[in-house]
Amino acid sequence: MYILKQLRRKKNISQTDLAKEIGVSLRTIQLYEKKNANIPIKNLTKIADYFEMTIAELYLYEVNDFEESYIRKQPFAKHGSIFYPLQHGKYLIMTPLVLTEHYTEYIRNIDLTNKKIPFKTGFVIDSLEEAPCMAFEVSGDSMNDQTIKAIPNKTIVLGIGLEKDQFSNTSMELLNKPYVLVCKDRIICKQISGYDDQKKSVRCHNLNKSPEYQDFDLPLDEILQVFKVLKKQL
Repeated sequence: MYILKQLRRKKNISQTDLAKEIGVSLRTIQLYEKKNANIPIKNLTKIADYFEMTIAELYLYEVNDFEESYIRKQPFAKHGSIFYPLQHGKYLIMTPLVLTEHYTEYIRNIDLTNKKIPFKTGFVIDSLEEAPCMAFEVSGDSMNDQTIKAIPNKTIVLGIGLEKDQFSNTSMELLNKPYVLVCKDRIICKQISGYDDQKKSVRCHNLNKSPEYQDFDLPLDEILQVFKVLKKQL
């Protein structure tokens, strides 16, 4: 982030000082100050707190430092999320976050309109999403195979809402991708590997090959909401 260097200079602190404040190495701060740096949300939060700003303000501050038109960059709300336009057609989306401790409450209130979710988290996305988005904290390691595709326990994932009936088309575009499935009694993150038209069920696949994690069929009737995973924060 270009803005990180600017804020650090205005506060008159070195890269080493900032690294100590954030709890990372000097090399990490040097990488963060490069263009297109990928900063984990937990460290981005620490940086924002240190400079007494929100994550959204960091991005807006950077837009203004590059002398972009602030009028065109005004944030807007859509489907319960707030979108902050960035450069190159990207957006910072601040979306409701469902923690594992709140799974039961979320399911219980799923039919309520304008339900209040106390937490939000931010992701940078490449385009404006038309469907509702939601972030979830993943519970368990069934999707952790130690590869780049892994979604370990406590990962925060950003999902875009889909109609569950779309799986009945058996479209290859929807298969073998990770989803958050909000069911009547639980919220799970699984890869959908197939659809059984006779049983009206989806095949839930675990990336973790340990014997304790077995693939299973899940009837569509038990699914309340489907969110296709767009991004993740480890």
